[in-house]
Amino acid sequence: MDRTRKPQARREFLQRTGLQIAGLAALAPVAIATARAQDKLAPEMVMYQVQPKDGQRCDGCLHFQPPNACAIVNGEIKPEGWCAVWAAKG
Repeated sequence: MDRTRKPQARREFLQRTGLQIAGLAALAPVAIATARAQDKLAPEMVMYQVQPKDGQRCDGCLHFQPPNACAIVNGEIKPEGWCAVWAAKG
């Protein structure tokens, strides 16, 4: 067995591994952003409707993000809409 090649092989392995880890670290923000976008619920799952219910409107909800988004529900949300996860702004 040739002992002079072992350190070189280890060095190459560590360099390749380091580059792979650096590449994965560079892609992490993209993967996290994709995961966050998929964390929202489908409107059907929360009984979203485009009209208010019992005086409750999306624009009065803690989760509403003007002009037409929600922190919890995916898709375009109308300010006058309503869903089952409605929570009053504090």
